Amino acid sequence: MMQISGIFLALGEDVFGELVRRISLGRLRTYQLFDQIKARTHLVKLNNEHLRKAAPKLWARIQGGEEDLAVDLSQALLVSHLDMIVEALDLLSIPHQDGFFAKDSDVKGYLKEGWQERVFEALKGKYPPAVVTFYINHLGVETGASEAIFAPAAA
Repeated sequence: MMQISGIFLALGEDVFGELVRRISLGRLRTYQLFDQIKARTHLVKLNNEHLRKAAPKLWARIQGGEEDLAVDLSQALLVSHLDMIVEALDLLSIPHQDGFFAKDSDVKGYLKEGWQERVFEALKGKYPPAVVTFYINHLGVETGASEAIFAPAAA
């Protein structure tokens, strides 16, 4: 089964850098992830500039197999784009509470053939395509619905 680090690796270093730049520090504070991300990234001061400059080192750590770092960065990215997640889950008719669904939910049953393309086409004009692509892959990995990386040509 693929891990979250595998998503980042498959999307590549340039996309990873873009995703890191799209993390909202305000949302990290709101969801009480700021200190966790600061510690996980090994940054003395967590701000947009330091996070952006750290991206190459964070990429190297993910390449080195730091799955905990990949999971924490994915959480940071996802809480930064909850409005997109709500739209994606609504589009797929997946029951959720403000973008979150219960861990024991059987979400896989809602992910019918072609769901990745549908979500991407519906959201790519409204949200950064790299973020939409990451979320589609994250949802697929977390639910066990995807064996391979979804990489649309337009991403």
